[in-house]
Amino acid sequence: MRKEKIMQAVFLAAACASILAVALICIFLFANGVPAIAEIGAADFLLGKTWRPGNDVYGILPMIMGSIYVTAGAILMGVPIGLLTAVFMAEYCPKNIYKPLKSATELLAGIPSIVYGFFGLIVLIPAIRNIFPGKTNGGSILVASILLAMMILPTIIGVTESAIRTVPRHYYEGALALGATKERSIFLCVIPAAKSGIMAAVVLGAGRAIGETMAVMMVAGNQARLPGSVFQGVRTLTTNIVLEMGYAADLHREALIATAVALFVFILIINFAVACLNRRITHE
Repeated sequence: MRKEKIMQAVFLAAACASILAVALICIFLFANGVPAIAEIGAADFLLGKTWRPGNDVYGILPMIMGSIYVTAGAILMGVPIGLLTAVFMAEYCPKNIYKPLKSATELLAGIPSIVYGFFGLIVLIPAIRNIFPGKTNGGSILVASILLAMMILPTIIGVTESAIRTVPRHYYEGALALGATKERSIFLCVIPAAKSGIMAAVVLGAGRAIGETMAVMMVAGNQARLPGSVFQGVRTLTTNIVLEMGYAADLHREALIATAVALFVFILIINFAVACLNRRITHE
């Protein structure tokens, strides 16, 4: 009993430490960022199209849209590839190939983001420039989305594969017994049963994509403007903070912290929306 109480206290302390860390981050962000939003004006800050710290003009709408475009592009490209790869690994992959393939996907997660950035800078940007001549001269939404899609693949593949493997095997076997083909059994029976896990994979991938900084900074173009096409450069919320925090002061520094507040709230909204969607799927 004594050992159980000690371990219970240890687990409680660990849980409290996690909650405390989140609380401290929230307090720091909101205590430093909300006053800046109030001084600039919430509408001017969130909906303003111009970011000129030298003139005390702080509008982050271009950065918000840049983050949305880049993340959406990464999800649109990464999720189908990750899902199909996970299905292959869980249902089709021969045993002699599985271990090398699993190791390769896990290795993708261990590559530093700066290395991804160099790959995008040296390989992807020239490739896109050659494939679409005259459309783009450098970093763009398309390049950043492709690079982020590569970076979120390990997360999506790993979580989705685990979700597929947790589905009771009799679901698949029952579908086969009723006359369904292997593909129909997987995509119409197993995949729907693993919805919540797949949704979790998408959320984790989106979180990785929207929070990525260094790789995006190297390939996105870093132009604080509303883009007109996927071939134009953008600046995301994270890169905006990294690029200017080193020399920012006074209201400029507080505006950057307020940008972090906007990013934090944006991620909370995504998580809340997905939680509601998962709850609806569970009830159905």
